Amino acid sequence: MLAYITKRLLSLIPVLAVVSIAIFLIIHLTPGNPAAAILGMEASQEDIERLNEELGLNRPIVEQYTSWIANVLRGDLGDSIFMHQPVSEAIAEHMLPTLSLAILAQIIAVVLAIPFGIIAAYKRGSLADYSLTGLSLLGMALPSFLLGLFLMLFVGVKMQWLPVAGYAPLSSGFWEHLKYLILPGISLGTIQAALITRMTRSSMLEVLNLNFIKTARSKGLHEMKVLFKYAFRSAFLPILTVIGQTFGTLVTGAVVVESIFNIPGLGQLILNSIARRDFAVIQGVVLVVTLMYVTINLLVDLLYGAVDPRVRLDRKK
Repeated sequence: MLAYITKRLLSLIPVLAVVSIAIFLIIHLTPGNPAAAILGMEASQEDIERLNEELGLNRPIVEQYTSWIANVLRGDLGDSIFMHQPVSEAIAEHMLPTLSLAILAQIIAVVLAIPFGIIAAYKRGSLADYSLTGLSLLGMALPSFLLGLFLMLFVGVKMQWLPVAGYAPLSSGFWEHLKYLILPGISLGTIQAALITRMTRSSMLEVLNLNFIKTARSKGLHEMKVLFKYAFRSAFLPILTVIGQTFGTLVTGAVVVESIFNIPGLGQLILNSIARRDFAVIQGVVLVVTLMYVTINLLVDLLYGAVDPRVRLDRKK
């Protein structure tokens, strides 16, 4: 098991290396100059070149990358040229809103998706199956920002049940913190719920046709016991994998929703940094988010291997 974990951890290195090179090249080769953004439109070319010299932006791009990645390996993501603070501090300040939103959206997705998927599989070919399958397809096709705008209009503006935008820290109270995240959480969670619903239905259908389910039914066991204790437990591993992958997607994909609902998370941070050409913040956020995504998927993979006896048997061979 230790050898497997070590191998999986080592496999993350090339992924992070490729991401770091790609984001660095994309940012630095895209038109736009941080020095010009700082000094404004009235700045002369001499002033811009002087500031580029101070910021080290006139050095060869290879030299800039090697200097940056060397600092990253020492735990230093650099400093923001606009916020005048270390990038790691800026990311830490914006991390909690993003994680809170992602966790709530994942809870909403799981609570909706698993019952819907089980019902659709159990009632295969019925009106309930077609309706839930159609809803899941609609959920996958509907953009999260469009659903967010609909929720803002009807739930926030028309009904005035929940705030349409803003954020309250957890220190202001749990309910106060939660009510600002419900609408964006539904916007993000609905799409993930659609994906998990389809995986739950597919996995349950496969298990419900196996012989041990037929044997359990022939012994006169209650249908709910057969469905949940035997069928769902056997079908859960593929569903768990999808849940882990969707959580990583929620963390990385909340940029637009955070902007719509004015949530000061990582998405808003990176959008503001792109507009201001704050290279260090953009690079740091993308690298940290990528690390979070691959780490979550690694944990899911390890959990899958820990609970699935077939995987353990394969490793012993």
